Amino acid sequence: MKSLRFISAEAFVSNAEFARKSLGGVAHNLFPLLFKASYLLEQGEVIHDLVENWPLVDFNIGKLLGTTVDYQEDLSHRTCYVCLESCLTGLRDYVLNHSSPYMKKLKVVDLTGIKDVEVQFCECKKRMGRWTRTQLLSKLCLELLVYLQQTQCNPGTSEISIDVLIDLYVTERNYELAVQALLKKCYCPLKICCVAFRSDNLALQKFFYIIKLTDPSLLRKLEIVHNVRLEMEHLEILFNCIHFPLLMSLTLPARTFNVRRFTDADEGILTNIGEKMGEMTQLTELSISFSILTGRIRKLLSPLKTPLKMLDVSNCSLNHADMAYLANSFHANHLEALDLSGHNIHDLYPSTFFKLLGHSSSVLRSLTLEDCNIQDTHVNMLILSLSPCQKLQEFKFIGNPLSSQALKQIFTFLRELPMLKTVEFPVPRDCYPTGITYPIDDASLCRFDHRKYESVAEELNLILLQANREDVKASTPLFGSYDAAVEETNNELGAYLIKSFKETLEKFTTSFKMS
Repeated sequence: MKSLRFISAEAFVSNAEFARKSLGGVAHNLFPLLFKASYLLEQGEVIHDLVENWPLVDFNIGKLLGTTVDYQEDLSHRTCYVCLESCLTGLRDYVLNHSSPYMKKLKVVDLTGIKDVEVQFCECKKRMGRWTRTQLLSKLCLELLVYLQQTQCNPGTSEISIDVLIDLYVTERNYELAVQALLKKCYCPLKICCVAFRSDNLALQKFFYIIKLTDPSLLRKLEIVHNVRLEMEHLEILFNCIHFPLLMSLTLPARTFNVRRFTDADEGILTNIGEKMGEMTQLTELSISFSILTGRIRKLLSPLKTPLKMLDVSNCSLNHADMAYLANSFHANHLEALDLSGHNIHDLYPSTFFKLLGHSSSVLRSLTLEDCNIQDTHVNMLILSLSPCQKLQEFKFIGNPLSSQALKQIFTFLRELPMLKTVEFPVPRDCYPTGITYPIDDASLCRFDHRKYESVAEELNLILLQANREDVKASTPLFGSYDAAVEETNNELGAYLIKSFKETLEKFTTSFKMS
């Protein structure tokens, strides 16, 4: 519902030429209202001028676009390219604006409230993701510096200092630009303040260099993913050399740990890493998927002084001792998001899994059990385990060998969970050819009876509709859930993978010839 104030604001900004000419006479407290109305209508020129003449001390895009009294809809998930580009160029021009520096009150710009989602509702249909925001802000900061050096500017311009809080995403392709912007931020009126940092497709040496430039003391979230070849000894060096006092969330790349080739020295390294993580008193989210941590979860997590709210240990080859530790640890009662994908939970440790969910049930919001070999015979135990989880909002269990009938039984239960919003379910086993083996390889993943699947999917949705659960979104993402960061940089990452494969092939060919 829109208030009369918001409807009036829409009418005002819909005529861009008139609105831009009239901004000088607009009361300062109306700028946030006009900004949200302009964003909704994608009035890029008006957005630019609003930011260029921003009269307030702070500009928090998450709050400006979020639920407000005048318009309840949250627009922070609209990463519209036109709107965000206008915001950033408007910020640059705020510095260059010839109005008196004494009139300029802006001190903090917070861009961290933008949510990257799969479906965009903006008319331009072009999103500006986190990587592009990093690229554009870095570019604008450097351009601003060059302009200030080459032009006779108002003496007061050099006194302008605006902290720009942003989630940086750096890969090989935008590395140099980001490094230059961070190196020179002390000279630039717009000072990049990195709150969250994601790195992918980057050499270790470059990662270590740029992470120091971000001012790690301010970092709340660190994601080192995919094509950063960080191993356990590198992680120890990172934690020994750099302190992360405010770090709340840590994601490590696949194969960071591999206990199968551990030596006594490696055991000491793991202990040291656990102790360093224990010093991060704000750490509540940890993702260590696709590492081999058999029998070592206690050593890694027991030093933590703050209970984890999110834990991703998917495909970590956990054994019964690991699961028993998780079920009995103080983390269990605080877990809001848990990913145990890739573990045969019902055959290896059914009682400890049941106990773990029992302890976390009062707070658990998201549970992922992909490729866990959950079969029809396990459905009753699964339902019994999930029954206490009345706050569950998201349940993902693709990749499990379940029949159509078993899925109907699960959905009949899931529709009773009052807060459930998202379900990701597998293609029924009876839609695949007889004799299919699990986990299904990528080549066979799409070779199922699509017509039969559509029929089953309709029946499952009907189960939800009959319980008036139109609010639950059920889907089968065959190749995993949407990842905005990967989607935005998939061309670069794809090229990197091809290059890596080619180099590996060449090395193999050379060694084969030599032998």
